[in-house]
Amino acid sequence: MKLLMAAGTEGSMSSYIMLIAWVVIIGVFLYFTMIKPQKKEQNRIKTMLAELEAGDSVLTSSGFYGVVIDVDEDTVIVEFGNNKNCRIPMQKTAITQIEKPGAES
Repeated sequence: MKLLMAAGTEGSMSSYIMLIAWVVIIGVFLYFTMIKPQKKEQNRIKTMLAELEAGDSVLTSSGFYGVVIDVDEDTVIVEFGNNKNCRIPMQKTAITQIEKPGAES
């Protein structure tokens, strides 16, 4: 009787170890395929917006190209086209791409 109980405990222990191994494998997989790339992209955007300065050409999230006129902590003033009357304040987070003047594409 004791022999049967010991065999049953070993089987459940190995299934717990197998379950823990699968959870660790899935956790590592999710970290390297989802979490790490997302953090890397957030850091890239944060760095890009921190380097934003007046005179940079930008592409907004709505698809408009413009030139930055003024930069505040959370907002920027962007001039669209050659019209000096078309200056629009917007949030920094609305900028998706920056091209520095004089930089080659």
